[in-house]
Amino acid sequence: MERATNSPHDAVFKHLLSHRATARDFLDIHLPAPLRALCNLNTLRLESGSFIDDELRASHSDILYSLQTQAGEGYIYLLIEHQSSADRHMAFAWMRYAIAAMQRHLDKGHTQLPLVIPLLFYHGRVSPWPYPMCWLAGFADPDIARRIYGEDFPLMISLAPRTMKSCPPARGDAGAAAEAYSPAGFDGPA
Repeated sequence: MERATNSPHDAVFKHLLSHRATARDFLDIHLPAPLRALCNLNTLRLESGSFIDDELRASHSDILYSLQTQAGEGYIYLLIEHQSSADRHMAFAWMRYAIAAMQRHLDKGHTQLPLVIPLLFYHGRVSPWPYPMCWLAGFADPDIARRIYGEDFPLMISLAPRTMKSCPPARGDAGAAAEAYSPAGFDGPA
């Protein structure tokens, strides 16, 4: 989906990075070495579409490349910011866009999530980038957020018969909810 950008420089930048050879050279230079080692830049393929929200379209554009990584298929998501002020929640926006790219990958019939490497090209007045680069830093307590979103999800309640027998008896409405959801014919914990 093509759209106007805020300056001719932005349009030229996006046009140049839309060429595979230019993007390959650019990524070879600018990707951090550990990420570059994961990626086979010779397999870059420009993908169609955009993941940018309507409210950001005037100040951002994006380019999505698929490629092979050491972990299988993956993507490099290039986000070009066309504004002079940094967005405090850009790392969170990256996560939303990366998840959208992952969902599209699954929608194509793939069964495993791809790696999506987000890159931001920012040319604002404040330098270096003034906000955290990790989306978890946007929470009031990033350590708690990291435990919830960066590890196995802690809240998985199984109502399978084998598991239910080892559960303490539920009381009141919680017991009614568990009974309504449990397999037919199950009388509760033994």
